[in-house]
Amino acid sequence: MSKKGGNQRPEMEGSVEASIIRIPPHHYIHVLDQNTNIARVEIGPLTYIRQDNERVLFMPVRMVMVPPRHYCVVLNPVARDDDKQALFDQSGQAKLRHADLEIRLTQDPFPLYPGEEVQQDVTPLQIVFPDTALRLQALLDFEEERGQKRVAGDEWLSKDQCRRRTYIPRKEVAVLETIKATVIRENQAIRLRARKEGVDRGGVRRVTGEEWLVSKVGAYLPGAQEEVLDIVNAFILTDKKALHVRALRPFKDAGGRDRRTGEDRHYCVILDPVGHDGKPQLGQKRVVKGERSFFLQPGEQLELGIQDVSAMLRRPGDRWMLRGPIEYVPPATVEVMVRRQAIPLDENEGIYVRDIKTGKVRAVIGQTYMLTQDEELWQKELPANVEVLLASPLDPVADRSDRSKMGVSRPRDKTRVVSFRVPHNAAVQVYDYREKKARVLFGPEMVMLGPDEQFTVLSLSGDKPKRANVIKAICLLLGPDFFTDIITIETADHARLQLQLSYNWNFDVKRPVSLEDSVALFSVPDFVGDSCKAIASRVRGAVASVQFDDFHKNSNRIICSAVFGFDEKMAVRSTLRFPQNKLVISSVDIQSVEPVDQRTRDSLQKSVQLAIEITTNSQEAAARHEAERLEQEARGKLERQRITDQAQAERARRELLELEALSAAAAVNEAKLKAEAQTIEAELNYKKQMDALEVDKQKSMANIESERFSQLVQSLGSDTLKEMARAGPELQ
Repeated sequence: MSKKGGNQRPEMEGSVEASIIRIPPHHYIHVLDQNTNIARVEIGPLTYIRQDNERVLFMPVRMVMVPPRHYCVVLNPVARDDDKQALFDQSGQAKLRHADLEIRLTQDPFPLYPGEEVQQDVTPLQIVFPDTALRLQALLDFEEERGQKRVAGDEWLSKDQCRRRTYIPRKEVAVLETIKATVIRENQAIRLRARKEGVDRGGVRRVTGEEWLVSKVGAYLPGAQEEVLDIVNAFILTDKKALHVRALRPFKDAGGRDRRTGEDRHYCVILDPVGHDGKPQLGQKRVVKGERSFFLQPGEQLELGIQDVSAMLRRPGDRWMLRGPIEYVPPATVEVMVRRQAIPLDENEGIYVRDIKTGKVRAVIGQTYMLTQDEELWQKELPANVEVLLASPLDPVADRSDRSKMGVSRPRDKTRVVSFRVPHNAAVQVYDYREKKARVLFGPEMVMLGPDEQFTVLSLSGDKPKRANVIKAICLLLGPDFFTDIITIETADHARLQLQLSYNWNFDVKRPVSLEDSVALFSVPDFVGDSCKAIASRVRGAVASVQFDDFHKNSNRIICSAVFGFDEKMAVRSTLRFPQNKLVISSVDIQSVEPVDQRTRDSLQKSVQLAIEITTNSQEAAARHEAERLEQEARGKLERQRITDQAQAERARRELLELEALSAAAAVNEAKLKAEAQTIEAELNYKKQMDALEVDKQKSMANIESERFSQLVQSLGSDTLKEMARAGPELQ
């Protein structure tokens, strides 16, 4: 049992100096009597007064509390009598069972006596679920409660000991593992193997390593000495389907028939066999492998009779490889050298492989590769400067002007194929020292080095003025680009000047590039320094033949003619070409001209001031003349605009008068029309009033007539009217 953290024995590195110790409930302390050198336990609640000859080993500590369904393991437990009381010797010291263990279950809180230790802290009891069991192993010889004796090393299942589904641990027993039952379905069986010799569930005696099947449907819980290998599915056979099986070891099948193994591992060699045409083939041999039954033809004979298949012969020092999946147990005469795995490689990845027999090294690229028994990974060594360039995070194009910053680089795996990404418009030369030939690759491209190939490192000049071996690079940029140089010249009148010149350059190569042109690119190791020296020499020679004033006035023409030269028509060429490496200088930029000595600097300053003054005066006069001209033009434009405005005003006044006359005539016509409208309106009103009076007259006459008729009817009376109406028909 492993020792865990928790309520362990308190450390006794120091002591408590207080004289009065207050011990709370469920706490305890250890007190050492310095006269007898015996420690005892004091249990709270208690206010303990320390004597002068006593020493409290530690402050009050909580007692060990084991809750329900938990347990703990105590090392060196105190001995107890039949009443579970601790035993003490004559001197008052607690008796301990040294090197023994005690498992304590749920109980009242208890203190640890001096010498006791909690080896395993309070732990929940293990629950055994249905269809599971614990595989137990006896650590000591003991006898169970039912009288069964166990010997150290015995293994058994706890299925019978934990019917209450909770396992109560013992100090003599260790739990090895939890075994789960395997469910066997229809047309299935489980294949078991015996770990040790014993009897299985069916009462059959099994030997170590024996395998058998259990096909009973349901949950099967393997025994302590049984090991479940796998679940076997049944094959459904019909009248048109059969299985061809082979015995792996001798056994008796389900039909009771004995099966043996190895009968098909025989062969024989027939001498002078008879061919298909029935003719003997003298001097030839034919191998026949078992199992097979045949008759020898006339003239045929067996070379050495029926022979067993011989295993491969291995000699001391031989190496071979076994490929998985396989289970292999090496014999005592075989040593497993290394376990290898397949190395997956992308199409841009590779490894270096060396044959340990021939020593030949090759590169394997773009495939998943497994080393054979005669191969090993080979480490390719590169020069230190190449290692630095490959590990540098700087971009060859973007960071070409700033090579001071260096990032964090990872170490290179020397067994991996060295690769380098050639940027666009760049070239890399790779030299094969075995074949003694070089190849040039143009970007964008991925360069992968062979075992005997190395990069051609360019060592270029840099800085201002140019210094040799400043820039180290693997790829050669093809341009266009520029580089700047500072040179010192001297005129014919011995005026020394310092020029800062910038040259635009590029390599004149056209795709596809021929082999001669590609080799020519790397023919000059330092094209920057070589071209700068050549141009500086031309400039110095041209400036040495002119005076300072002439050079100051015509510096661009003198330098360009010196650098580019003249063609057949005595015109300055546009480019300077270096045929040995196809380098082209397309332009020269004079960035600054500074005198070296003080006299020349003062003369140049005076000349510059005079030129500035002349230029200023000429610009001032031109500006004044331009201002006067603009003023005259403005005055003319203003006068012409005034005359134009007056003419437009007179034209507008005439149009106004015409419009006023037209407006007066329109007003007279409108007055006449208004008078006529009023007359017509008056006539209409008169006629409307007359019509209204006529209507009123007719209404009044109708009312009078109706009133007269009404009064007449009333004067006659209703009875008179009835008699008059009735008299008419009676008279008829």
